[in-house]
Amino acid sequence: MVQLGLLITNRHRLLSVAAILDVFESVNGFCEEAGQEPAFNITLLSPDKEPVQFYGSYSMQPIGGAPKQDLILVPAFGAGDLKTSISANLACISWLSEQHKNGAELASFCTGAFLLAAGGLLNGREATTHIDSAQALATNFPDVIMKSDAVVTDDRGIYTSGGATSSFHLMLYLIQHYCGKELTLRTAKMFAIDMDREQQTYFGTFSPSLNHGDGLVNLAQQKIEKEYQEGSTIETLIQDIPASRRNVVRRFKQAIGVTPIEYLQRTRIEAAKKLLAQTDQSVLEVMLNSGYNDLKSFRQLFKKSTGVTPKEYRDKFNIARLESSARLERRIAGTAY
Repeated sequence: MVQLGLLITNRHRLLSVAAILDVFESVNGFCEEAGQEPAFNITLLSPDKEPVQFYGSYSMQPIGGAPKQDLILVPAFGAGDLKTSISANLACISWLSEQHKNGAELASFCTGAFLLAAGGLLNGREATTHIDSAQALATNFPDVIMKSDAVVTDDRGIYTSGGATSSFHLMLYLIQHYCGKELTLRTAKMFAIDMDREQQTYFGTFSPSLNHGDGLVNLAQQKIEKEYQEGSTIETLIQDIPASRRNVVRRFKQAIGVTPIEYLQRTRIEAAKKLLAQTDQSVLEVMLNSGYNDLKSFRQLFKKSTGVTPKEYRDKFNIARLESSARLERRIAGTAY
């Protein structure tokens, strides 16, 4: 039986913990149905010295007195300042390091990766997190080998997952690792999880910071966001900024984490994504309205950024098409009775 410790961090995301418990309890249920002992002995662990006595039907144990675990799961943090979330869980860092040194494998879900990174546990290792938090992880912890488009990473006994539903893919990965293919497939079917997702890039949204305090960079941002549709080069867009190009690039990278060229490209791709999702414009019209003038180049850049072609993105996310498909399914279901 695998000793599985679920770390109930301060400021954790309730949905993350609920999903983890639901999946691993279900696996244990499958084992019991087959007349076998449960695959996982689930223990809920708290960084508090005197935690609340119960979490649902589970009794809580402080990490200070916890036995050695085989696998420790770190759930996602709730919405809010991740630095505050890390500070609220400093007691976990040395304990996680000690458990890992003693042979425990560690797995973080979504933004839970920030806690592992804060303890240096991801230094020199591949890792992922929620696509919208990937830049922050890479900027604050440069020794992490960031794989922002990955759904799951596995690097020498430490696992991470992308955002939200990617957590289910990491759970399936762990179930297969510890229990084999049969239980993994049964779990995937029960929770209706597509097992072939290989990247999470198309779920990302480019939401750059405007509160970094550098007025010159703000000026450059405003210029790019106002004129990105005109197809101008970055040199043209920032030529009126009162600083050398080298200085603008340096300060831009420091404040936001990307260069002005990358910022322009991501602004244009984000505009294209919105047009594909919210309008019926052709791909050619979307290209022109996003500031591009070469269809082949646009398709290549779009796929590099999102992991899918413009058509595939529209098929996944266009609101009108999704609503039409839902109406059709309801009509078909209605005629089946």
